[in-house]
Formats: sequence, structure tokens, C-alpha cells
Amino acid sequence: MKIITASKAPAAVGPYSQAIKLNGILYCSGMLPLNPETGVVVGISIEEQTEQIFSNIRVLLESEGLTLDRVVKALVFLQTMDDFSGMNTIYAREFGEHKPVRSCVAVADIPKGALVEIEVVVSYK
Repeated sequence: MKIITASKAPAAVGPYSQAIKLNGILYCSGMLPLNPETGVVVGISIEEQTEQIFSNIRVLLESEGLTLDRVVKALVFLQTMDDFSGMNTIYAREFGEHKPVRSCVAVADIPKGALVEIEVVVSYK
């Protein structure tokens, strides 16, 4: 098991790792829409926040020589299902023809007051 830390991605906001590599799989913690330099939530709309999350995910994956086309599973947490359509529009654009398996749930609260958090599992092979 190897702990992965990407200096250009937002730091973890708690006692956990950004990602862990194990047996050819990268398990990424949920990513928030944070500015990597300030740790502040970026954007007020679901679209802006989802775009920032994908920017952060790409930085983390690139630190391991990976891209979004290696994502096998995504888990999306929304503050409200009313934001599903806006999130889904950006999500579909970011993944293009690649369609990882996905779960999407509404939760009572997301850290730092974010509207969305996205976790991914990625294959190195």
C-alpha cells in the first residue's frame, strides 16, 4: 500500500490521505471544490463547483500518470438532488464517451459547505 499526495491538489481537510494505491488500483478520497492554494470553496453554482472538483481530480490523477479515462467508479455526494442535472451536465462533459460506474446520493451536509463531493476509484492497468 502506498499513500499518494499530490502537492497541486487540495490538501485533505481531515486525518485522511488524498489517495492510496493498492494492487494496481488508486482509491481516491472524496474531492471537494476547493482552490488548491487557499483551501476555500470555489464557485457558488453546482456547475462551478463540479468543474473545480474535476480540475482537482485531474491534478491528483496526473500526479500518478493517470487520466479520467482510467476511472472505473465514481461516487457523487450532493447536498440536494435538485442539483443533479447541473452536476450531471458537467460530469458527462468531463468523462465524454468514457462511462465509469457511478452512484449518486444526497446527503445532509458536505464539508466546508460545498454543494458536491466526488470520490473516484481508478485503475492503473
